[in-house]
Amino acid sequence: MVDKLPEEEHPKPAFGWAARDQSGVLSPFKFSRRATGEKDVAFKVLYCGICHSDLHMVKNEWGLTQYPLIPGHEIVGVVTEVGSKVEKFKVGDKVGVGCMVGSCRSCDTCQNNLENYCSKMILTYGAKYYDGTVTYGGYSDSMVADEHFIVRIPDNLPLDAGAPLLCAGITVYSPLRYFGLDKPGMHVGVVGLGGLGHVAVKFARAMGVKVTVISTSPNKKQEALENLGADSFLVSRDQDQMQAAKGTLDGIIDTVSAVHPLLPLFTLLKSHGKLVLVGAPEKPLEMPVFPLITGRKTVGGSCFGGIKETQEMVDFAAKHNITADIEVIPMDYVNTAMERVLKADVRYRFVIDVGKTLKPDV
Repeated sequence: MVDKLPEEEHPKPAFGWAARDQSGVLSPFKFSRRATGEKDVAFKVLYCGICHSDLHMVKNEWGLTQYPLIPGHEIVGVVTEVGSKVEKFKVGDKVGVGCMVGSCRSCDTCQNNLENYCSKMILTYGAKYYDGTVTYGGYSDSMVADEHFIVRIPDNLPLDAGAPLLCAGITVYSPLRYFGLDKPGMHVGVVGLGGLGHVAVKFARAMGVKVTVISTSPNKKQEALENLGADSFLVSRDQDQMQAAKGTLDGIIDTVSAVHPLLPLFTLLKSHGKLVLVGAPEKPLEMPVFPLITGRKTVGGSCFGGIKETQEMVDFAAKHNITADIEVIPMDYVNTAMERVLKADVRYRFVIDVGKTLKPDV
């Protein structure tokens, strides 16, 4: 059974998979994409990554969700149509859309290529577009977005393994750059070896940074050191290992999206070290202040990046052969994939083969 949204002002029929309530179960869904405007690019979706935030959103764990919800913000495909005033893209180009499809374009943050921090930023799915309609994500057959928010995918970057870079990749690349943790010879810790963590290791290593992976799972040591190229590995629950590494890190990128203690991470930092949170737990974390004061340490947060930086990240990835480690799945496996994401049972990112496996049910 396929539901259909009420008639809207969008003239293009589209098809995808949507969640209808907090159960988070996705099923086939007919909807409409807006017409391709004069500055818009339309493309056929070929692949879409499954981000942990998709799981939070389909279950309304952040209290932001409006149903029906079509998730997906790691979207890549091939251009099928361009508006009359589009300058950067043409039919046949390989392109992608990440976490946002709009912003005010005029505030200070937008003028500084930081559209992701604009107060009027429009998320790729589950948000209101300029015309008041709801945005729909990449678990669907097509996408339409303003050319400003479209990223060009280099020819040597595979679309399937490149798709997760549009969220996971930029989410770790941006803080490495902004917080100055990208200098050769620095020593950076990466907490969590999941969808974000494994690409953080790859980017940091390509920047010439020494990398220590910090994990609760001892069985990830071989993977971190031999397959991903990390320099060292710490089991965060092993007090002896943590004590031996005290005060050795210039910075830490914390990718964990579950509640976890911060104090052990503070002790790993050198004086003036920086702990940057990019995971988004559904509950507040406890932050002891004394170890920050005594070491003049910093706790910061970082969202994904602006469009200019996202394009820079994609180009850097192509130059250094950085891709996500993925498990490609058919569209009808998405609910099982979500259950496995919850259990961290994926190495390291599910990518939906939308182009070959999304079959419209009439």
